[in-house]
Order: sequence, then structure tokens, then C-alpha cells
Amino acid sequence: MICYRCGCTLSEHDFCTNCGADVALYKRIIYISNRFYNDGLERASVRDLTGAITSLRQSLKFDKNNVEARNLLGLVYFETGEVVAALSEWVISKNLRPKKNIADDYISMIQTNQNRLDTINQTIKKYNQALTYCNQDSLDLAVIQLKKVLSLNPKFIRAHQLLALLYINSEEWERAKRELTKCLEIDTNNTATLRYLKEVDEMLLPEEGVKPSKKQKKSEEVVKYQSGNETIIQPVNMKEGRGVTSLLNLGIGLAIGIAIAFFLILPARIQAAKAGIDEQLRKVSEQSDTKTATINELEQQLAELQAQNETLQQDVAAYMGQDGSTLQSVESLMKAAGAYLTDDEDVVTVMDYLEQVEKEKAEEENENSEAFDTLYNTLLALIGPQVAESYDKDGHDAFWAGNYADAIPNLEKAFLYDATNGQALFDLGNSYNRIGEKEKAKEIYRQVIELFPNTEKAEKSKNFLAELEDAEE
Repeated sequence: MICYRCGCTLSEHDFCTNCGADVALYKRIIYISNRFYNDGLERASVRDLTGAITSLRQSLKFDKNNVEARNLLGLVYFETGEVVAALSEWVISKNLRPKKNIADDYISMIQTNQNRLDTINQTIKKYNQALTYCNQDSLDLAVIQLKKVLSLNPKFIRAHQLLALLYINSEEWERAKRELTKCLEIDTNNTATLRYLKEVDEMLLPEEGVKPSKKQKKSEEVVKYQSGNETIIQPVNMKEGRGVTSLLNLGIGLAIGIAIAFFLILPARIQAAKAGIDEQLRKVSEQSDTKTATINELEQQLAELQAQNETLQQDVAAYMGQDGSTLQSVESLMKAAGAYLTDDEDVVTVMDYLEQVEKEKAEEENENSEAFDTLYNTLLALIGPQVAESYDKDGHDAFWAGNYADAIPNLEKAFLYDATNGQALFDLGNSYNRIGEKEKAKEIYRQVIELFPNTEKAEKSKNFLAELEDAEE
């Protein structure tokens, strides 16, 4: 924990040991913010995303600079399908801590994937369109749009909840319960989801206390009379009984006829239909085999053309070099040769062209031809001494004038093109020493001692080197 006033690391005391500021209340606020962050982390780990959002928002109310809480809040928003809210939290986190912040990875994960960005934009547009359809009472179109939204972003809780409300409105309770169950799989403690699910469960539970109705049996009227010691019972509605029996027999006959049609006629129809389907399947299979063969042939031709294209590209790359650098090197070398052969140009111009060639050779990866290297080395050997003399004069003029910044590049080139010019190398080390580049000056002095031993310049270089090393100690 650091002091809010001076940025110094705080100790166990209730005041800053650096600036003396009272930090007791500040420590308490940071402690509460961290407690809410830990609570949000625990809730998120058991998928109580609603509770995690509440705790993390409280954490940020106490400490808006709590980067860990802000990053976790963005992750929770992203898990619930709220991509825009997640990006907002990560951008704020990145501005609070520009370096070593995992929010950079989260933002890059979304912004560098163009397909994911397009999917997010489509999700937002379709969800807004679904809300518009709901306001216009076009509920069927709203359901279609929400299904498209969930196919693009299955974790978008608000889309699941709105779709469940539409199903509840149309009394499709099972579908509503499926959508709400998906919401609970994402966020186990979402208040709106639990409230909707309670209403759906009440509609799906069977009604209690309703007893099935009993059939009333109609007592059959009878006529009773006594014959001797026997009692004769005769139904009064014998004619009605015979009518019921006739209807029952008619029904049985009809059922038998249907069964005969089902077991005798229908199998033949099914067999004929299967034969037609098999014939169509055979034709489709033949067409598929023909198309497969054609596709294989075309794929083989495509592979051959791609191989030829890669070979040609490699040949062109070998000739052109990286970004056409080989042609640029050849052009610069030709200009240098032309300038040398022309009386109107001086050796400095030729050397400028050769330096351009050297720069382009360093940038390209391909090796140049033997003729190219021979011409380059020949021109360099012809004009090197003259150029070294010119650079030596310009460098020493600037050195004695105290213009060390201009003297350094000229003295470097003077020694580059004339490795025997020890004075140029020695004055180059003095120039670096004068402008305060001590490490570079020590490197040059050591080079003078190594290349020109037993000379006055070497002895002076040893003295200057010892002074620089003593000054560091």
C-alpha cells in the first residue's frame, strides 16, 4: 500500500513515514475495498455473478483505482454477455495502470479478432431490434431476433431473460423454463431469473385438491313379478339394449376393417415408398461420387498451381530481395560507378552512393553476386584514401572549433576508410570525452592503445582512460 499524498510505501503506523500524512482512514478504506473484492472473487468462483457484480461495484466505490477489482468486474460482465460494459472497465483499468496490466490482453483478445468484433456488433444490433419489435407488439419477430442473438452469444443473460418473458406471454411454459435454466447455469443467483422461474414453476405444477369426477351409474329399470316360488326379473329397456348392441357390433366391424387395411394394404404402400426412396438415394449417391471425383481433380490442379506460384514467388524474391532492396543496391552501385567515371562528380558523391549501397546490403537478407561485390570493393579501394583525407580534414576542423557533435561522424569515417589514421581515432575518443559520453570515450581509448602501441597517442589514451575510471570510483 502506498501513500495517497507522496506515493511512498506505507508501514504499519497510521501515518506516512515520509510525508507525515494521516493515513488511518485511508488504510481503512483500502481494506474495505479489498474485502469487497475478495467477496466478489469468491462469488464469481461459484458462478454467483450477480452477487459478484454487486460486491465489485462496492469495492470500486471505496477505491476507484482498484485495478484488480475493475479487471475482475470486466470478466464477470464478459461472462454474462455484456461485452461493451466489460470493455469499458478494461479501458479504464488500462488508463489507471498503463504497464503490466492484464487488461491489455483482454482488450487485444477482442480488438485483434475482426470476426469477434463483428459478432459483438451484430449481437447488439439484433438485441436492440428485438426490443424495438417488443415495443411494436411484434412478438414473433422479437423471438426470431433473440434466437439469432443467442446463436451469436449464448451467454447473453438479458437475451435469455427477454426470450423467456416472451414465452411466458405466449404461455409456452416449458420453453420459458429452458431459457431460465440456461440463465441459472451462467449466473446462479440472478434475482430476475429466479423471480421468473418461480412464476413458471407455479404454472407447471399440477393443481392440488381437485378430485376426479365420478361417473354416475344409471340404474337400469326392471320389472319384477312372482311365479310360484320364483321371482322373475325382466329389463324394461330391452329394445334400447339391442340398439346399443348393434352399435357396438358395428364399431367392432369397423375396427376389424381398419386393422385389415393396416396390416394388408399399408405394408405394400410402405414397401413401394421405400423402393422409390432407395432409387432416389442411389441416383443421389452416383451424382455425389461424380462431384467428389471432380472436386478431387480440381483440388489436385489447385495444389499444383499453388506449388508453381510459390516457386515463382521464391525466384522473384531471390532476385528482388526484401522489399526490392537488391535492385536498389544495384542501382546505387551503378550510380557510384557512373559518378567515378564522370569528371563532373567528386569522390564525396561517389562515397555517398557507396554508403547507400552498404546500408542496403545490411538491410537485405540475400547475398549479392560475385561481380557486384568485386565492383563495390574496387570502387571503395580507389576512392577510399581520398575520402578518408576529406573526412579527416572536416573532422579536425570541427574538432579544433569545439564542434564535437559534427567532428564525431567525420572522424569515424576518416578512420573507417584509413585504418592507419591513429590521430583521427584518438581525437574521436577526445570528442566523445568532451561531450560527456564517457563509456564510448573509454572504448575508443582502449582501441587506440591496442592498435597503436608504444606511441604518444597510446600513452595519452592510457592517462585519459585512468582519469575516467578514477572519476567513476
